[in-house]
Amino acid sequence: MKKVYKLQWTLNAKNDLLNIVKYIEKDSPLNANEVYLKIKSTAKSSNFFPLKGRILPELQKQGITTYREVITAPWRIIYKVGGDIVYIMAILDSRQNLEDLLLQKLLKV
Repeated sequence: MKKVYKLQWTLNAKNDLLNIVKYIEKDSPLNANEVYLKIKSTAKSSNFFPLKGRILPELQKQGITTYREVITAPWRIIYKVGGDIVYIMAILDSRQNLEDLLLQKLLKV
């Protein structure tokens, strides 16, 4: 029998998604809605198979293997698994310098 995981968004991740949608919405409300739905759908898929995402290479170099990601280009959906809960931690743009951003965002949560 498959283990069932609950999906929980952190405030940080909710704010990331809101900021992404607001930014895109300035130019195209339709595209903003599509990005929103795509990110939510990809994040939801992580609660069915939470170990499918790769360990973040930027943090793995630091010995941190708690965080994983699933990608819906160009967005990286960062999450961690705790018991039967998948915590969505952050939504990041893969075009940014992620190492410093990840350490700053994830280690203060």
